This record gives sequence, C-alpha cells and structure tokens, in this order.
Amino acid sequence: MATNLTEVIVAPDTYHVSPEPMLLVAELHGALALCLHDEARSVGGLLHLRFMGGTGRPSDVTDNTLSSVLVVLDRFKRAVLGNTTRGDDIHARILAHALPPTDAGEPSASLVDLIRADLSDSKIECGTQTTRRTLALRVCFQPFEGRVWICGPNDLRASPRAQRSVG
Repeated sequence: MATNLTEVIVAPDTYHVSPEPMLLVAELHGALALCLHDEARSVGGLLHLRFMGGTGRPSDVTDNTLSSVLVVLDRFKRAVLGNTTRGDDIHARILAHALPPTDAGEPSASLVDLIRADLSDSKIECGTQTTRRTLALRVCFQPFEGRVWICGPNDLRASPRAQRSVG
C-alpha cells in the first residue's frame, strides 16, 4: 500500500520521474500536476507547474509561456517516455487547482489547454480535472503503477524520510 512507499514532494515548476515503487506528491494551489505513465516500461512521472502570473487562476497562454512551458514539458516527456512512440501504452492525467471564479472573465486559453494540445500532437490522450476552491489540493501519484488520486490536506503527510524533488 501507499503508506509504505518513500514519499517524494515535487516542488512547483519541477518534475520527478521514476521506475521505482514510490509516492510522488504535489501540493497544488493555483497550479497543475501532469501525471504521465508508460505502462509498457513501468515508468512514470509528475510535472508540477504553477499557473503563470501567480493569481491562482488559469493563465493566459502567451508566447513567453509557450516557450518556457514547452521546453520543460518536452524534457519531462523525454524523461518518462524515452524514445517510445506507442501512444496506447501511455496514460496522462492533468489535475489542476484554481481559485473560485471571479466576475472577471477567465482567459480563453489556459496552461491546461496548452499541455493537452501538446499531448494530443504526440497522440497521447489526456484526462483533466480542475478543482476550484480556496484550499490547496494534494495530488498523489505512484509512477511505477500509474495510480493517481487526490488526497485531503491531512492525508499522507510528508514523513521524515520524504525527499524534495530537484527536477
């Protein structure tokens, strides 16, 4: 079970990839977690990205956002997938946390949309879930098995043996 696994906290704007049984955790607040798993190779990773602008709301996708996010996303995909081109063995899920909507209009294109489009270009289907609330969200991912779930703020707390990801 997940309670016996080494827990690695994935810091914002970093990722962690592993073929080993472990638990990757991201604390989301105005951020998203992309969990990517190659079932054939039993390798997975978690990419933790903050929404640009620091507002806690989905961000407008600008040229600067595009270039910086796509570079990190490309490195992350290569770390998880290697030279694989088989889309059937690849599972992707985006879990996002955003603050509740305001009266101001949301951007027409968001970081979630950008990542989904990039994965689609790579023939990788990706499910998404955005939770809108003021409290942070904990995402837990087992890269070896490809299991992903949302934890409460008091579930699976970082233990003394928890490590910080340096991506």
